[in-house]
Amino acid sequence: MKQNLRGFAAAGSLVLAMFAAEPAFAQRQGGILRLSHFDSPASMSILEESTGAAERPMMGVFNNLVMYKQDVPQTSLQTIVPDLATGWSWNEEGTELRFPLRQGVKWHDGKPFTAQDVKCTWDLLTGKSSEKLRVNPRKSWYGNVEEVRTNGDYEVTFQLKRPQPALLALLASGWSPVYPCHVSPRDMRNHPIGTGPFKFVEFKPNEAIRLTRNPDYWKNGRPYLDGIEYTIIREISTRNLAFIAGKRSHWTARPFSTSSPKGRATSAGPCCRRPKACGACRRRY
Repeated sequence: MKQNLRGFAAAGSLVLAMFAAEPAFAQRQGGILRLSHFDSPASMSILEESTGAAERPMMGVFNNLVMYKQDVPQTSLQTIVPDLATGWSWNEEGTELRFPLRQGVKWHDGKPFTAQDVKCTWDLLTGKSSEKLRVNPRKSWYGNVEEVRTNGDYEVTFQLKRPQPALLALLASGWSPVYPCHVSPRDMRNHPIGTGPFKFVEFKPNEAIRLTRNPDYWKNGRPYLDGIEYTIIREISTRNLAFIAGKRSHWTARPFSTSSPKGRATSAGPCCRRPKACGACRRRY
């Protein structure tokens, strides 16, 4: 019995030491994170895609107005924090949602981020823009949005048809990045421009997706990684072997896999929305 207790005590000490050392490891600068990826997306445009094949790697390229707090296991309205917005407020009727915006943020091509970019993004999503998305899977999300108004360069207001407190949850989703006004939806499919910690480098269909560190990211000192490389490997067994052989830094399963009548795994939906955990590259590195 005493020997077992000593074993538990030793194991507990090891666990505590690992957690105590975690911040030092998490803040180490440099290196390329190499990941296996479960599928080859049709494009790089999150707004036009509906599976995690595009969303997972591209979340590191963009920012939202708001996002879910990353160290909370379960998402809720109480775990939403500012991202490109610095805060938010509702009017008394609950039909106007106002966001003051961060200043000094730049797109990856050097142009400044402004309120007009937010308006352009939601005009695209609601079908009010002269530019059109090729497909618009989440147009119904914003059916209650009457309009998005700008108040100067660094404030926007979402005018709603009726109160909708849960709108914040939609805006915090990984499917709600802010797009630049000056880049067409067509160009965003092939070479997305964002404000996020990583810049898009290249996408080789059925081969790889590559991102590099954004040295001008508005969060000082972030990201810690020099880049991320996603190697597209559809077969789970092949992904396992690549991970075991040390060729990949992390293993990812196919989200919500089900079996078809022929016994082949099929993707039944996007990655789970544990606040951007699928996009760990964006916040944790």
